[in-house]
Amino acid sequence: MGLPPGHVTGVPGLSRSAQLKALGNGVVPRQAEAALRALLAHAEPTTPVIAA
Repeated sequence: MGLPPGHVTGVPGLSRSAQLKALGNGVVPRQAEAALRALLAHAEPTTPVIAA
């Protein structure tokens, strides 16, 4: 997801929870994009709602 293999997972002695903490929110934008693309692929077209 944009980082070289082992960037966090290759650090000796780093637990899974520590790996996730080290990554922080760095993976969120790419995950969000993938989720939105998957949802939109299954969405039905609707009439746009215009705020009054």
